[in-house]
Order: sequence, then structure tokens, then C-alpha cells
Amino acid sequence: MSDGIAVRKCTTLAEFEACVALQREVWGEEDLEIEPVTGFIVASETGGQVLGAYDGNKLVGYTLGLVGYRDGVIFMHSHHTGVHRDYRDHGVGRTLKLFQRDEALSRDIRFFQWTFDPLELRNAHFNLNRLGAIARHYKPNLYGITSSPLHRGLATDRLLVEWHLDSRRVIAAIGNIATQPSDAIGAAVELPAQLEQWKQTDMPALAKEQDRIRSEFMNWFNRGYAAVGTFKTPTGTAYQLVPWSDF
Repeated sequence: MSDGIAVRKCTTLAEFEACVALQREVWGEEDLEIEPVTGFIVASETGGQVLGAYDGNKLVGYTLGLVGYRDGVIFMHSHHTGVHRDYRDHGVGRTLKLFQRDEALSRDIRFFQWTFDPLELRNAHFNLNRLGAIARHYKPNLYGITSSPLHRGLATDRLLVEWHLDSRRVIAAIGNIATQPSDAIGAAVELPAQLEQWKQTDMPALAKEQDRIRSEFMNWFNRGYAAVGTFKTPTGTAYQLVPWSDF
């Protein structure tokens, strides 16, 4: 775990309210788009997960998980994971995810899903390389246009992550023994090095890039491929894709 950070279940109204306050800070959305405290309470009372990362008594991160059911399987949908800006890049998110995994396995829940923006390459590296998740479904404009400045007025395109908790791939990733992705295997969807600059200065270019990768991801996914990692290239960063039947 991150030094000095303890993760535990949130169980009180005050703890749920602290999660909502941190949510407001992280996403900056308008009130109608904020998950209210009642949503956290319902998740906690119905078998979901509300987990807090604490530095002493201060909430510095949280994750909200909801129970899902599909094709006869009970799973968890990780709806939110947010970390206070002063505690990012210190392993808090990974600590939350590993606690989330352990708690689910203790109840014989072996599968998680969540979504992330494919334009956010740090999240992609974290989800695919560091946690061992895969993605084989692309969801165009899943949440509609939101008020969050993090979304920049773009369509909320998302990759749907699959985290198979006790798979060899996940065990290797969380044990830091997984091999790094390479362009020598499978296919690739590459994003240019200018991507982060475009997020600040060139929204038309960013929107065009979103359109391009949407087409490429959906093409590969329709052919039975899965995104399994990211790797650096001479001109940017690429997603590695391989036939998903391998997993």
C-alpha cells in the first residue's frame, strides 16, 4: 500500500458525504450530474462497494462499485474512482483497486468492469499494463456531453474495461512480473505525441483524433481483438491489440 494510506469501507453518512465532496472536486460537474450521497448509501446497502483511502482521518481517494448481473454471472461495475489532486501519482488509485479486488474475491466475485476515456493514456497504462485488464468494447458518447471540464465538451467515448480478478494475466500484472506490450505482436491503435498539447490548445484536432481512433477501435473489436496494453512509439503512444480468444 501507499505509505501512510489506509483503505477501508465507508459506512457512515459523514463518510459518504466526504466521498461526494471529493467527487465534486475531481470532476467539477454541475449538481444534476453529481452522484448524490443517496447513491453511495444504496451501493453500500445492496452489496456494492464504497471504499475510502485515508491519510489519517482525511479522505484522499474513494471508489464506488455497483453490483451487476449478466449472462448468469454476478460482477462489480466500478463506477467512480477519484483521488485528491495532492495525492495523485503516489499509488493511491492502485491501492484502492487492489483493496477492491481483495474485497470482491472474499465474496467470490471474480469479475469487474468499468469505463475510461481512450484519449487518457495514463489511465490506459494504469488499467491495462498495471492492473492487467483488457478492453474489447468501445462505447461512443456513453454518458453524453457533460458539464465536467475534464471532458472538454467532447463526446464521452469510452473503452469498457474487463478485469478478470484471478486470471494469470491479472496476477502477473499486480505482481509486477508481466511483460511489457510491444508492437511486434498483434495490431495497434496509435495516438500522437501532440495529444496532450491538443487538449489545451486545439479542440478541433482533438475531436478529429477521437473520431479516428473510434473507427479504428471499433474495426479491431468487430474482428475479435482486445486492447491489452499500451507502449511508447517514436511518434507517440499506441494501444496493443491481440485476438481476445487468447484470454
